[in-house]
Amino acid sequence: MVTHVRSEEQGDERGALLSFLAEQRGGIRRAVLGLTDEQASSRPSASELSLAGLLKHVAEVEQGWVARARQEAPAVARDESNWHECFALVGDETVASQLAYWEKVAAETEAFVRSVPSLDDTFPLPNDPWFPPDERVSMRWLCLHLIRETARHAGHADIIRESLDGASAWDLVAREQDTPA
Repeated sequence: MVTHVRSEEQGDERGALLSFLAEQRGGIRRAVLGLTDEQASSRPSASELSLAGLLKHVAEVEQGWVARARQEAPAVARDESNWHECFALVGDETVASQLAYWEKVAAETEAFVRSVPSLDDTFPLPNDPWFPPDERVSMRWLCLHLIRETARHAGHADIIRESLDGASAWDLVAREQDTPA
């Protein structure tokens, strides 16, 4: 699993951005550690969010933004008819399959960010009503946006996991270190 950028690669801006993103991914990945699909899909708070749903969402969002930066369509098209599926396991999806998918997405993100000629290079924002028309953003913006999105949901994941079984982020870090790879 892609969990962090090697320390020798953190000295440059790209490495630092990718390292911060990997750190936030780790928070969500650890939040599902040791849970069944049923536990990870449960909603122990007033929120509609579940750990499985957050995991699926962040993987999908990351893939979608990198696709947009490549000026390709996201792998999954979401609209009002299927938006609810972005936050829930459907069909034969499992936590394990979503973790594997996110690992692939993370590797693709890192390769893409490292391959762009400059973090100042831009791409157009989608033509959605919540974005300014004809707006372009930089690859640096892409990295910062992914960090912000993932960190926001890692915080949600901390609260959900602690509500499920009392495991704090500290407990999960210790548990992860004791878990054979």
